[in-house]
Amino acid sequence: MSQTVVFPGSAVSPHEDQAAPETRIRSYWQSVGYRLRHDKATVFFGTMVLLIVLSAVLAPWLAPFDPYKESIIGRLKPMGWRGHLLGTDELGRDMLSRLLYGGRVSLLMGIVPVIFATCAGGALGVIAGFMGGKVNTGIMRTMDVFYAFPSVLLAVAISGAMGGGMSNGMLALTLVFIPPMCRVAETATTQVRALDFIEAARATGAGTMTIVRHHVLGNVLGPVFIYASSLVSVSILLASGLSFLGLGVRPPTADWGLMLSTLRQSIYVVPVVCALPGVAIFITSICFNLVSDGLRQAMDVRM
Repeated sequence: MSQTVVFPGSAVSPHEDQAAPETRIRSYWQSVGYRLRHDKATVFFGTMVLLIVLSAVLAPWLAPFDPYKESIIGRLKPMGWRGHLLGTDELGRDMLSRLLYGGRVSLLMGIVPVIFATCAGGALGVIAGFMGGKVNTGIMRTMDVFYAFPSVLLAVAISGAMGGGMSNGMLALTLVFIPPMCRVAETATTQVRALDFIEAARATGAGTMTIVRHHVLGNVLGPVFIYASSLVSVSILLASGLSFLGLGVRPPTADWGLMLSTLRQSIYVVPVVCALPGVAIFITSICFNLVSDGLRQAMDVRM
């Protein structure tokens, strides 16, 4: 996009009216960055997301104990017991260490399916929206078949049919997210295709791939990116649900959903410790959701 936005706080040309307010012209992406930097809520929750990601990446250096080391005498201990800041689980493993390592798996299963679904669904949506006709009908009617099933049930069915596991869980989530991503890309492409500059590009003799690459993608990537950022939190919740049901990550791998499942029988012994994986899932999902809302507002040219 090449839109410009006028912001207060910069000098004008000396030839302009001295009584006019000081202005400066910014490009579209500069205006997006300006709005993001001045959105305190988005900055705060974006910092939270960054800290969560860094804690997961640096888990081998931040974890105080081996997350897989069991202890019979240390089962289900409260917070602060013998250096275990967040207590221990049902097998005596350090909860803080397992939460850090579990974040790596949960974030991986939350982000990777969205990336693949964005690439696949976005490509199908652009093709359907730009080509139209029978191509659009064939692609979109196929996507509509998946809309007949709720996303949770579809993910459970696909993962269960493939036998569970981390890789199968990510594949199931990718297949679940492709239809809605395709719908968003197709809608945006259909709107852009009818604009005058597309017809002008055709009149100059530009080919289909040239028009799509230089004129369509730049206007479609914004809505697709915003929607993809909102799917990350949904993906984390669905991945945790699959692990909770035994269709995702398998023991003894540390994963927030799996930890919540194995600790649910001990909820009356150390309820605070058992609730920690759920708290981690909740905080991470809320942070990604609020960052997505901030991005949507910042990238909305009508704001």
